[in-house]
Amino acid sequence: MEKKIPHKIYISESEMPKAWFNIKACMKEQHEPFINPKTMKPCTEDDLRPVFCDEVIKQELNTTDELIPIPQGIQDLYHMYRPSPLCRAYFLEKALGTPAKIYYKFEGNNTSGSHKLNSAMAQVYYAKEQGITSLTTETGAGQWGTALSMACAFCGIDLKVYMVKVSSEQKPHRKEVIRTYGAEVIPSPSNTTKVGRSILEKMPNTGGSLGCAISEAVEVALETENCRYVLGSVLDHVLLHQTVIGLESKTALEKYGETPDIVIGCCGGGSNFGGLIAPFMADKIKGKAKTTFIGVEPASCPSLTRGKYAYDFCDTGKMTPLAKMYTLGSGFMPSPNHSGGLRYHGMSPIISKLYHDGYMEARTVEQSKVFEAAEIFARTEGILPAPESSHAIRATIDEALKCKESGEAKTILFGLTGTGYFDMSAYKNFNDGNMSDYIPTDEDLEEGFKTLPKVE
Repeated sequence: MEKKIPHKIYISESEMPKAWFNIKACMKEQHEPFINPKTMKPCTEDDLRPVFCDEVIKQELNTTDELIPIPQGIQDLYHMYRPSPLCRAYFLEKALGTPAKIYYKFEGNNTSGSHKLNSAMAQVYYAKEQGITSLTTETGAGQWGTALSMACAFCGIDLKVYMVKVSSEQKPHRKEVIRTYGAEVIPSPSNTTKVGRSILEKMPNTGGSLGCAISEAVEVALETENCRYVLGSVLDHVLLHQTVIGLESKTALEKYGETPDIVIGCCGGGSNFGGLIAPFMADKIKGKAKTTFIGVEPASCPSLTRGKYAYDFCDTGKMTPLAKMYTLGSGFMPSPNHSGGLRYHGMSPIISKLYHDGYMEARTVEQSKVFEAAEIFARTEGILPAPESSHAIRATIDEALKCKESGEAKTILFGLTGTGYFDMSAYKNFNDGNMSDYIPTDEDLEEGFKTLPKVE
């Protein structure tokens, strides 16, 4: 007799992952190495050590170990808010009239309101173990800054957050949460750094970008004693930490004999999507499954779908190593849309490589369609989703409606990465009919591509 699948599926604490899943150990081809822009040679541990903590550097460069143990100290921190629920979207299914079975992994059940805490806890733990006394970072919509400020408060480490200026203006309450946990928040670009002043001199009215904020945070880390920079997306070690999402999802689905036909996630830098798909993608690479993977990005910042697969700087100030990724150019200045966490000019090298090799699909959606999907979800499932997460909801609804037309009862899993309670100005704009859909022209994108470095 088929098991009745509950609305929420929880795994026990004892079933939580004891190791992160390193998808690189399963990939048939590795992504190209990071390049030191000064030597134009692959980055070594010594090249990265002035910026990052030692342990995450080892994880960043690890291509052989499929499972990387999670230290007990990090497991203890995870137990404060994990495991997170895997939910069956019965009410959404009914509203759509679809035969599809829709599941979502909800990462908003913690004070940061998003999945970002999974890597924040790990990176701050490693910094504390190394004896680091202060950290710097960037944040877009504020989820990463919030998560990192929480982790730093738990571990007693000072934190300086460079928040994309337009996001700090759109989301003042998110900024106050970060400050409540003890971190300093600086709208970026700012006059507190050389690179910030340089950007403001060239573009005095800019709303900023994640690339700008990264440059400022890296500059401060390099110039501050016993300080390191931590990143909330894009890099391999961040995707590694987020695999607790996919591992928990797979364990929960297996309890009911379920295997997803389609896995969907929003894509900004790639960390939540990479973490969700990793264990399922490994099965596809090994020939054990034929799962379809869909990464969804905003039409206003289409790095996968309209970017170039090339070496590029990870920041606007050109201080970071070069990464081979789908990119719009580090000089690309995105529109100030409401999905602040999806405004990065490039995409994770792991996700870029998987996409380039044909293991996944990518699509873009306009923000008015995103908020339309967000309100459908809120009215059926009772959770107010973050704008970022709602990109995945939009694609999930579209796929479920295709099932309705074809009569196929596919199983769809998507990542609900966080809540939208700090995004009410965006919801207000949508409800008032004032939301616009900006799509960059080819000429707009060409301006960003002009900033790509020449790499032989």
